[in-house]
Amino acid sequence: MSVPRSVALERTVYTLAAPVLAAAPNLFADSPVNTVVQLAGAAGIGGWVLAARPETSGAGRKILRWSPLVFAAAVDIAAKHTIGWGPWCVDGILAAGWAAAGLLVLPFSRHTRRNHRPALGAPTPAPQLPAAPEPSVVQPDDGADDYTRQVRWLWENRGMPGRTIVVTATPHEGMPNDLTLLLRASEAGRPITGLTDEAVAAAFGVDVTDVRIEDVARQYGREGGPGWKEVHVTPDLNERRRKTPTTHEWWADRIAAGPVPGSKFIKKVRDGERKVTHYIAQVPDEMGEPRVSQHTLAAALKTKYDEGRLFVTVDGNQVLVSLWDTSPLAQVFPATRELLTPDADGRWVTGYLGNGQPARNRVYTDRGAAHGLFVAPSGGGKTQLMALHIAADALFGAVVMLATEAPDEKTAALGKHTAQYGVGALYMIRLLRVMCALMEIRGEMLWDDGQVHEWDPARPGCPYRMLSVYLDEFLSAARNGDYGAEIMDLAEMVSVKGRKYGVGLKVAGQSVYVQDGFTQLLCENLRENCIPVVLKVAPKKITDMFRALGIPSEHIPDPLPRSFSTAEAGRIDRVMRGEPEPPSDSNTGGAGWIIEGKEPNVLRTLYMSFKDGIDHFFPDTVATLTDHEIRELEARDLWFDWTEPPRPGEFGPEPEDENDEDDGWDDDAPRKRAGKSAARRDTVTSPREALEAIKRLSGV
Repeated sequence: MSVPRSVALERTVYTLAAPVLAAAPNLFADSPVNTVVQLAGAAGIGGWVLAARPETSGAGRKILRWSPLVFAAAVDIAAKHTIGWGPWCVDGILAAGWAAAGLLVLPFSRHTRRNHRPALGAPTPAPQLPAAPEPSVVQPDDGADDYTRQVRWLWENRGMPGRTIVVTATPHEGMPNDLTLLLRASEAGRPITGLTDEAVAAAFGVDVTDVRIEDVARQYGREGGPGWKEVHVTPDLNERRRKTPTTHEWWADRIAAGPVPGSKFIKKVRDGERKVTHYIAQVPDEMGEPRVSQHTLAAALKTKYDEGRLFVTVDGNQVLVSLWDTSPLAQVFPATRELLTPDADGRWVTGYLGNGQPARNRVYTDRGAAHGLFVAPSGGGKTQLMALHIAADALFGAVVMLATEAPDEKTAALGKHTAQYGVGALYMIRLLRVMCALMEIRGEMLWDDGQVHEWDPARPGCPYRMLSVYLDEFLSAARNGDYGAEIMDLAEMVSVKGRKYGVGLKVAGQSVYVQDGFTQLLCENLRENCIPVVLKVAPKKITDMFRALGIPSEHIPDPLPRSFSTAEAGRIDRVMRGEPEPPSDSNTGGAGWIIEGKEPNVLRTLYMSFKDGIDHFFPDTVATLTDHEIRELEARDLWFDWTEPPRPGEFGPEPEDENDEDDGWDDDAPRKRAGKSAARRDTVTSPREALEAIKRLSGV
């Protein structure tokens, strides 16, 4: 086979130039040959720069043509800077390699020949559509472009699905197999009824999921309505969307179509410091509040609801999805005096919500002194929560008193920082009687302006401090056979009127059920004048518990997981080796819900270490009642050592003493109230009525 002249010439040049390229730098260091070779290399580099411009076509071919000059200059410079011919005659080897590469690639002569494969880097020529067939009788030639004519030919060969014809066909840029068809019925005035996704997919040989048929609205200069359809065939787009979707596409396919129906993705924010990713989306206004299926959403985000990593916040028609790297509820948030100190509005930090926000409670409200309601089973963190509230009240400057039905180590430690602390139902009833009496006493105390006002922390001149009384294990005391009925009555009375006199009642227990002895009136009064906190409720009690607190059914939360620690991997290996499972870490103490509005929010309360001491959380001085209040209580025979046995007549008339020596009474045993010990007394609606009732019972 004859060799083209350009090829033979180029090969001859490489063969003759290689010895000169190796010898010139070694034999004649200052030879003009070196200068010419280096200038040629500089020109080659300039050619590379011009060829690499974005607006230049055929850049790869042009760069390859300039390569021999650039590499020849590189060989010349390398030979010039080596000693002699270099180790192992490297100068000659480089020159021979340069010539061999040129003989193999032939960058000049090969690109001048026609019908030859383009060099590496040359752009692939655009595919040429074959000549379109003659227009059919069904659809006369209307001057459509070649692409539309080709699609029409295919459409007619496939039987004109749905008895339609192609008006226009538009290819999608960057997607060689995607296109949009504008179709109309082949018969004027007839609606398109038989066109289906399956028929279109079969015509183009794609999946049914790659076809979307839409209605056509009427536009200026073009008809619309049931006789027209727009068809999108997008196999390339769908394949790319399945493999590498954008965040918007992923949200539309995985979230908007299921867990948060109808939502539209807005933005994604990564908080690297807190290790949480936020997704913000919204639904159209006409859809109302977003509906969220948290279990399905957790699966879409490749987590489990029980892991406690996923939290959803709804604000109007917007929704915030927060996905933590590890559950924030598994963390321990140490209490500090700064967090427990109430601000100007009486608010202080109780803990942190699942979305990372601080959860705040309050020592007073716009209605007066705040009440409190703490619900938790044994070991749920109730005493810890109560300690946080007692510290906040003390730092606010309130007089704090504590009564518990049964003693324990933590409540005893808290009692050292309160004005009054005692144990038992007897102590609790005496404390409640004092609270009722104080409402009457404070209702008559004059302020600095000489007037009587309802308690308001923002109004100057108040003659008394806020009083905050904590009743731990309240329901156990309320079921006491001797004092329970009156304890519940007095608690109801304080919950109704106490706020106006700066008297706050804080009730802690394991239930708020009416059937457990918690009256509906007391529950409602506390709920309206406090921010309840519910901790670690058993799953089967969730619904009843929150219904009792007045939470609408649509806002009743799902149960919290039994543990926020991720399951240890390798269970299959442990089963195969016959090893036991590692112990479960039940790290849910202090986790629960805070209910400030109509919807409970998950939180983890602050942690106060009793082992390390709690003195630094409290002020140095314990606040007490005023001298005037104490004198008035003494006058009513209510201020004494509440731990002593019942006094004669304190709980009703004494029994007849005709046979006092053998009446069966034990002098050291508490005397029961005369008459109906467990029966409820008449409803009392004011502090004065309460005081009169106490006087009647005491025989004063």
